[in-house]
Amino acid sequence: MYPIPSSASAVTKAPVSSADGDHPQAILDLINHLLSFFLQSSLNIRSFVSRWQLLRSKFEPLRSILDSLSSSSHWTDNLLIQTLLPDLLSTLQRLKPLSEQCVDSSFSGGKLRMQSDLDVLSSTLSNHIRDLNLLLRSGVLQRQPVAVVSSQLRRGSHREDVHLFIRDIFTRLQIGGIEFKKKALESLLQLLSDDTKSVGLVVKEGNIASLIQLLELHDIPEIRDQAVAAVSILASTNDETRKCVFEGGGLGPMLRILDNASIPLKERAAIAVESITADVENAWAVSVYSGVSVLIEACRTGSPATQSHSAGAIRNLACVVNMRASLAEEGAVPVLVHLLGSSSVAAQEKAAAGLSILAESGGYFRALILQERGLQKLMWLVNNQSSSDVLESVLRAITSLSAADSVVGILSSSTAFIVQIGELIKQGSSNLQHLSATLLANLFVSDENKRAISSCMYSLMKLMECPKPEGLQDSAAQALIALLSVRPNKKELISDEKNLMRLIQMLDARNDSVPKKLPVDVVTAVLASDSHFCKQRLLAAGAHRHLQQLAEMEVPGASKAAQKLTMSRIKTIFSRFGKE
Repeated sequence: MYPIPSSASAVTKAPVSSADGDHPQAILDLINHLLSFFLQSSLNIRSFVSRWQLLRSKFEPLRSILDSLSSSSHWTDNLLIQTLLPDLLSTLQRLKPLSEQCVDSSFSGGKLRMQSDLDVLSSTLSNHIRDLNLLLRSGVLQRQPVAVVSSQLRRGSHREDVHLFIRDIFTRLQIGGIEFKKKALESLLQLLSDDTKSVGLVVKEGNIASLIQLLELHDIPEIRDQAVAAVSILASTNDETRKCVFEGGGLGPMLRILDNASIPLKERAAIAVESITADVENAWAVSVYSGVSVLIEACRTGSPATQSHSAGAIRNLACVVNMRASLAEEGAVPVLVHLLGSSSVAAQEKAAAGLSILAESGGYFRALILQERGLQKLMWLVNNQSSSDVLESVLRAITSLSAADSVVGILSSSTAFIVQIGELIKQGSSNLQHLSATLLANLFVSDENKRAISSCMYSLMKLMECPKPEGLQDSAAQALIALLSVRPNKKELISDEKNLMRLIQMLDARNDSVPKKLPVDVVTAVLASDSHFCKQRLLAAGAHRHLQQLAEMEVPGASKAAQKLTMSRIKTIFSRFGKE
């Protein structure tokens, strides 16, 4: 350790890099001696007085911070200290000869140069104070180092150790040099990858804004690349972390990276942008950074992963009413239609979802989509795609487009499309069944095609008993009624014992799983052709009794249906008497 110099001059000449001088305590002693010197000598300054008053205001807080630092139990073990204290000592040593020149009121040197030097050193001292304060507040000096020394946290570590580990990482990110930052980012990425539960703690304990600042370090690619990976993980984990990344200013840098970076970085940036824009309150900000054109270009020229996530971001923007004009102007519709033919299933799904939202917004976008032959590509996917997620988005898009009469005509005349809709009603997920049934109910299907898909009637009957998702029962009933406009379908439905019993059970007033108007409407559709066979089957199964009860409950249509069956019953009785 250095002996305490007898004068400040000795401090200025002390070789900080010597073996003894490298010890933090020795350097701290030199710093404290210099601070004492400056606190005394600054009272005698006669030139540039205001600047020295500002400098003096920093000496006492600095000494207080150093006192707190030296009272911490493990301060000498911290690697950052071994960088921060020598840097601080160097700054103070540079300041000393300036103080000697300013003692005389008749300063004869270069005034502008002196003013500049004092301003630079004053700013540097402020940075030292900030960094030391940050290190002190982090709490890492109270315990043995855990972060970059070991690079990763041991499994089963106490929660307090995890908190300290995270604070240590972010302290090094904020005030450490390049190597400190690299190792800190390695530790952070390892933590985020190994333990998803730690992500929330990272947001709580870490300074995410300082991490986001590293996204702009283009001159140090390794640090920037690691920062992009970390921010991408944080943005895509949950609502809390996504909000934190957005509020920390992460959207703009990520859009710039998406616009101009390597393929891996673009993919990570696209993930982050898609996640951030999933919140409607964040999505509007894309326009601030001219991000719409960036996303569209990424959809045109990016890798499959970049295209997929960029399409997802455009889908998110489509939900924001004020963003739709920009999407139209920048050419989002042709790009989304093109992505329907992508090799990426995820890109197909997100493109279809975006088109669905835009088509639902009004006739202008419907016309744009039809102009790009979007309907034909969507119909092709219905017949050639097996992914439920893609099919669901595709059917939603087709449903949105079907608000146009011309689309209804095209769909109604396509036997291949109608047949596939029937298959989805039979074999699809509940959402696909719902969407397919809704579409079918609103189309003008030919009698021939109604016969071609008659096998889905049993599935429609089953769907009428499903209360969820909302609207499914009504859609299934309307689709079934549409198919029952063909006489052979009525006979086929009623001939099947399972279908008949299911219909009778739905008519039962004690069965509250189905709104009673729906099975009554189905019975009315069956009776519309005055088929003697159908009436007899319904009577034999007990439909008349249930319809009478429903008529007493004033269920719409029940009274007329009961009357039809009553007349049929009377005719049957008279015909028997006639034969006798």
